[in-house]
Amino acid sequence: MTSIAVLNPQQVGFPDPAAALDSPNGLLAAGGDLTANWLMTAYSQGIFPWYNDDDEPILWWSPDPRAVIRPTDMRVTRSLTKRIRNGDFTVSADTVFDQVVKGCSQSRQASGTWITPRMCQAYTDLHHLGYAHSIEVWHKEQLVGGLYGVSLGRMFFGESMFTVARDASKVAFYWLCELLKSWKFDLLDCQVMNDHLLSLGVGEMPRSLFLQIVSANRVHPHRLGPWSMEQCS
Repeated sequence: MTSIAVLNPQQVGFPDPAAALDSPNGLLAAGGDLTANWLMTAYSQGIFPWYNDDDEPILWWSPDPRAVIRPTDMRVTRSLTKRIRNGDFTVSADTVFDQVVKGCSQSRQASGTWITPRMCQAYTDLHHLGYAHSIEVWHKEQLVGGLYGVSLGRMFFGESMFTVARDASKVAFYWLCELLKSWKFDLLDCQVMNDHLLSLGVGEMPRSLFLQIVSANRVHPHRLGPWSMEQCS
């Protein structure tokens, strides 16, 4: 494997994400830290952390292509429309961020999760600063699904979602898109494509174009938290 940059934890900065490896796809650098400064710098350049164990170095990625969707382009099937209307779900935002992150972590433990204790704390810190947000789906006062990610300018960088009830994560994704549409967000980043995202209308964008959009996004002010579903108009 071609060597990658090793980052000094005391000096925030990344290589050009266009220089990320082809194999493994998007691997850019190792090291650094997970402080708010590191994370915000990473997302503002189209980079995200992803690694398996807190005893390992932090790995930073910028894959090509990138899985993305414009909030107006979500695919809402007839069956999902029925679930949204009749599924007996209620939806909230930013009320139990830590529980959503925990739910996402637990849902992946059987196959391995990158949402380590250190990652949980890092995104919780971002949430307290108003940059990381969650959408929560409830059934009879029980949290049954949700998602979380990072908001910068007019872009939302999705990190993970989970469900313990049929279609609950799709309902969370729908209401996130509704919020983002109402605020005229340009793009929802989903990082890497999978079948679940494909079913929601997510597509792939060349990294070069994605990085252009990320760069243009830096001029827009941030919509800091806490968010609420009442803000959806």
